[in-house]
Amino acid sequence: MKFLRLLLFPFSLIYAGVVILRNFAYNARIFKSRKFDIPVISIGNLAVGGTGKSPMTEYLIRLLKDEYKIATLSRGYGRKTTGFLFVEAISKAEETGDEPLQFKAKFSDITVAVCEKRVDGIEKLKAGNEVILLDDAYQHREVKPGLSILLFDYNEVFKPQLFLPAGNLREPFSGRKRADIIVVTKTPEILSNERKAALISKIKPYPQQHVFFSYVQYEDLYSCLNGSRKRLDSLSYKTEIVLITGIVNPKPLIEKLKTFTSNIRSHQYPDHHPFTQKNIVKLAADFNSIESADKIIITTEKDMQRLKSVKEFELLNSLPVYFLPIVAKIHDSPQRFNNLITAYVAKHLQHN
Repeated sequence: MKFLRLLLFPFSLIYAGVVILRNFAYNARIFKSRKFDIPVISIGNLAVGGTGKSPMTEYLIRLLKDEYKIATLSRGYGRKTTGFLFVEAISKAEETGDEPLQFKAKFSDITVAVCEKRVDGIEKLKAGNEVILLDDAYQHREVKPGLSILLFDYNEVFKPQLFLPAGNLREPFSGRKRADIIVVTKTPEILSNERKAALISKIKPYPQQHVFFSYVQYEDLYSCLNGSRKRLDSLSYKTEIVLITGIVNPKPLIEKLKTFTSNIRSHQYPDHHPFTQKNIVKLAADFNSIESADKIIITTEKDMQRLKSVKEFELLNSLPVYFLPIVAKIHDSPQRFNNLITAYVAKHLQHN
């Protein structure tokens, strides 16, 4: 892997140069950024994937949806369609991408849409909505959001960072200056003040920026077939788990499941992996080979969207297939975080 990174490093320098020039052009107003009268909140990161954008977007949906008409707008990563598209409960992951489909499945009363050109998407959404949440749009400089939330993965903050394709960085660390709020995600549930200080020292926020820390809370299991609920703590040391994931880093999920049982067979695929008949058949065969009656198939909520889009998913209809939802929780001062969001929305709507 290190040798491959070394080979790709010259391409990273080229990529970095292009990104730096692009950002300079936007900062110097050579390229124009579009502002909108409607409140627009962007959630994003400096690196590729895995920082917890979807749980943070869902956090904001829960915070705002009872008071305002909410729309989420995503690019729809991995979809086979193009242009603007409303996401419906009956949509398929290959049409919309897995994360937008997850938003619609959980929050049926909000508007969910995908469009690779965010300006066009906002134009189509602003008439019927009061707030627009831009999922994974930090590098989409054509839009100037009213409030920008930048996420840093706790597990990556202290690691050396390289530009794509040798590393995971989309833009320089200096790009953090555009953020109004910085959230360090995926921290331990108990985070010492000393560790917080070390993280802040590493990130070096600007004086006007607000810094928060969040962690992941695992919910109960839900059946992929009928939505029935199963308590997570019903798993025991005897339970045999067959886990299937297509996410950036399944390690935290595996560690969580290991607190209940060490009997875990993990089928790991790349992030946003389009599951196939072969994957389904292999999963079912592995499950059926387990002699114990105390056994279960578990996946993530995002992966469930893509699994159910596979025609051969019916091969699992007689098996106990469950997904494990996660929610983002803010350390120490959730009310202060909430107030920053709601105050921005209320003030912006009143002003307009």
